[in-house]
Amino acid sequence: MVPEKENDKDKLPTSERLKALLPDIWVLVRPRRGILAFSFFLMVINRGSSLVLPYSTKYLVDDVIGKRRADLLVPLVLAVLAATATQGVTSFALTQLLSKAAQRLIAQLRREVQAHVGRLPVAYYDANKTGTLVSRIMNDVEGLRNLIGTGLVEFVGGVMTAIIVLGILFYMNALLTALALSFLIVFGLALRKAFGIMRPIFRQRAKIMAEVTGRLTESLGGVRVIKGYHAEDREAQVFSGGVQRLLDNVMKTLTTTSVMSLSATVLLGVVGSVIMYVGTRQIYAGTIKLGDYVAFTALMAFLVAPMFQVVGIGTQISEALAGLERMREVMRERPEDEDPRRTDPLASIRGELTFENVSFSYEPGKPVLHEVSFESRPGTVTALIGPSGSGKSTIIGLISAFYVPTQGVIRVDGADLSTTRLDTYRTQLGVVLQDNFLFDGTIRENVAFSRPGATEQEILDACRIARVDEFAETFTDRYETIVGERGVKLSGGQKQRVSIARAILAEPRILILDEATSSLDSESEALIQEGLSYLMRGRTTFVIAHRLSTIRRADQILVVEAGRIVERGTHSSLYAAQGRYFDLYTKQHGLEANLFLAPGEGDEPPEPAETEEAKAGGNSLSEAVRLIRG
Repeated sequence: MVPEKENDKDKLPTSERLKALLPDIWVLVRPRRGILAFSFFLMVINRGSSLVLPYSTKYLVDDVIGKRRADLLVPLVLAVLAATATQGVTSFALTQLLSKAAQRLIAQLRREVQAHVGRLPVAYYDANKTGTLVSRIMNDVEGLRNLIGTGLVEFVGGVMTAIIVLGILFYMNALLTALALSFLIVFGLALRKAFGIMRPIFRQRAKIMAEVTGRLTESLGGVRVIKGYHAEDREAQVFSGGVQRLLDNVMKTLTTTSVMSLSATVLLGVVGSVIMYVGTRQIYAGTIKLGDYVAFTALMAFLVAPMFQVVGIGTQISEALAGLERMREVMRERPEDEDPRRTDPLASIRGELTFENVSFSYEPGKPVLHEVSFESRPGTVTALIGPSGSGKSTIIGLISAFYVPTQGVIRVDGADLSTTRLDTYRTQLGVVLQDNFLFDGTIRENVAFSRPGATEQEILDACRIARVDEFAETFTDRYETIVGERGVKLSGGQKQRVSIARAILAEPRILILDEATSSLDSESEALIQEGLSYLMRGRTTFVIAHRLSTIRRADQILVVEAGRIVERGTHSSLYAAQGRYFDLYTKQHGLEANLFLAPGEGDEPPEPAETEEAKAGGNSLSEAVRLIRG
């Protein structure tokens, strides 16, 4: 794994970066300002109560003990007990309020980031690893609890208490206070420098964590490939390298934090020694009473404590701000359905799709499609063939509106697809992709994914057309059988049948089949092709396939090479022309196919009788089942 380059933002001063994040912090704080305001109120009571015990030592030493005022002992003890009880109750309330508010914030942010990421264009996923996105959703928001939780409020409360105590200490003894404050100011400046060093380290840690998580996700998902090539040790080394980078990063922060803790401890010793020396000399000189000195040293702890809190809480807040920066980067990516060009809704479409001189580049200056033009009418099948990397999948991606043409126009029923609202277009689109992705759920849930509101009968009809029933009904749990992650518990052919059933249930106007029957044996393919032939009627179908039965039935075949359409026509016309299609066809199907399957002959099932419903725009699920099963 190659480390990411340092972000230019890491070079900015901490104050500028914090200023840039203030609007985002306010967005998080604003809905919770009532809870935070009440928490700060409780914090004032809590910190005020905590001062009673150390300040009471003044009266205990000077009056109760020094002047033998026994009558003040009970009231003083009761006051300390009441203050301690108040401190305990307010601490409990603060923890309950802020900790729960912080956890609700984390849950909300995870939902928001996931929903936002889910709406980003496919190009964003092409540029980012799955594990990286998982880390953004799950890990980056975790540290933000310190912006709302007890950490920040306790830190602010500690600073507030220190300010109050500072005033009291100046009132009690200005010289001792000035001496202590001078050391604290020097330490504070050192802390500011340290946090400026730590922020980029925390940000880099999040990047490394995302990379390691991404590689681990890939390794676990590709475990069969790894084991098939006996590459366990190699993957372990790659992961170990990532973990080592993460360890090195953590070591840097631990070293910095340890130095800060050491400095704070030394500071406490220095301040204590100075106060002890100067205070004792003042007691000898009679300029300070013993009770005042004891109370002064007890209150000094509240002045020094925030410095220790800065070491712990400050690192947490730095980590939270780094996570907020990374989360903000994701949230500022524009979702594809917020494209200002996409404002035109589509009503129910017929499915006439046209490419007009379409060119496309994934990267500027590196076109993968060059002036592609063709027209597909409703009820027709368009087959795309060509060598790997020729641009077939890119054309399918453009039809699916995953990408927008660099040049040219794609039209659906005459409307420019680049200005069409995606929600009104994709609901009329059915897709069966080559990887046959299934979710870790039941067969029924995976089929119903395309149309959650479908009836039980419609789901069963789709399963029968795709021949899912032939294996699903042999399982103990039938359609409630769990398919496992990515459908691992099903065979490749079974997964394809479920994917096809999912597309069938959607009853789309435009159907895309990307190697939809590549994992099926000839017998299973023939059965499914029979069902697909009914589904295709009245619908615009695009097929990427190399199987003879699918290609031969296509109304038009587009031969794609190097991002251009080099030939187009029917199987018979292209075969007779003996051009590029002829070469690909004969190489793929062999001499035997040429000898025994002359143009116009084939083993495809007979065309079904065209019903009135088909003429109107396609067979329904129930009609398809009736025609297929008799």
